[in-house]
Amino acid sequence: MKAFITGITGQDGSYLAELLLDKGYEVHGMIRRSSSFNTKRIDHIFDRITLHYGDMTDGPSLLNLISTIRPTEIYNLAAQSHVMVSFANPEYTTQTNALGILKILEANRILGLNARVYQASSSEMFGSAPSPQLEITPFHPCSPYGTAKLYAHWICKNYRASYNMFVSTGILFNHESPRRGETFVTRKVSKAVANIWHRKQEFVTLGNLNALRDWGHAKDYVRAMWMMLQQDKPDDYIIATGETHRIRSLVEVAFNCANMRITWSGEGLDEVGTDQHGVVRVRIDPRYIRPNEVDILCGRPLKAGHKLNWQPEISFGSLIYDMVMYDINEISSSK
Repeated sequence: MKAFITGITGQDGSYLAELLLDKGYEVHGMIRRSSSFNTKRIDHIFDRITLHYGDMTDGPSLLNLISTIRPTEIYNLAAQSHVMVSFANPEYTTQTNALGILKILEANRILGLNARVYQASSSEMFGSAPSPQLEITPFHPCSPYGTAKLYAHWICKNYRASYNMFVSTGILFNHESPRRGETFVTRKVSKAVANIWHRKQEFVTLGNLNALRDWGHAKDYVRAMWMMLQQDKPDDYIIATGETHRIRSLVEVAFNCANMRITWSGEGLDEVGTDQHGVVRVRIDPRYIRPNEVDILCGRPLKAGHKLNWQPEISFGSLIYDMVMYDINEISSSK
């Protein structure tokens, strides 16, 4: 089996590449050309994979890559992946997240490869839709990111119906790990806790502490991606834990991993979190509050459990502990 992964240098791409290598795949990945390598997450498997330069906004380069590699499975994980950034860069987000998969589907159709395709859809497509969300829940995105992902999701369904193409989508809810980018709230918190523990930082600034999210571990979620492409028929699947936690709970659990207890006081933008010694460790900054906030996202992975026999194996507490300990040890090893 031969797999082609866009976004292979990202959190999901790196875990997926490891999984596929363990299963005996020949793994190819696409990276963007830049003045410096951004391959930290895959350095440990660098000599076992083949990397190619390309870009999701460049249709001819994608067509050429897919024609050269001729994969049996294509995993589209490349994206402008930050919701907040999508408000500042809506056009680039759309070009990458919406039209990128269209170019892949067209290449697959034109070349007649019949490669099985996985598209990384997102829970942000639901936006303000009532929770909990299932595959049949109406979409209501609240950001350029969610809107672009919704186009990608529907064009996949269209190609599946129009050309009998094997295209499965995973509507993935928030999934994290020590490889998560540091601008995402989970990693921002775990990194801040590690810095505070090492006395390199005094406090962390956050936005909406009351937002509820369904957080799982990326290792569990990439396993579901692979399982989708091993089925007899393509389909759409929600991948989630079915549990929600507030960002303030995330903060409490993360600090507790470093033996610090957070107590809250104040209201709104004046709310602060202090440790057991009365030192302020958490502050609110309005810059981190989205223009159109999504209050709650919670998935029900019933179809994934029934058809794929998939269940998350790593708990929320274990996930956060894994991230905090990784960041604490990273700082320790750099001294």
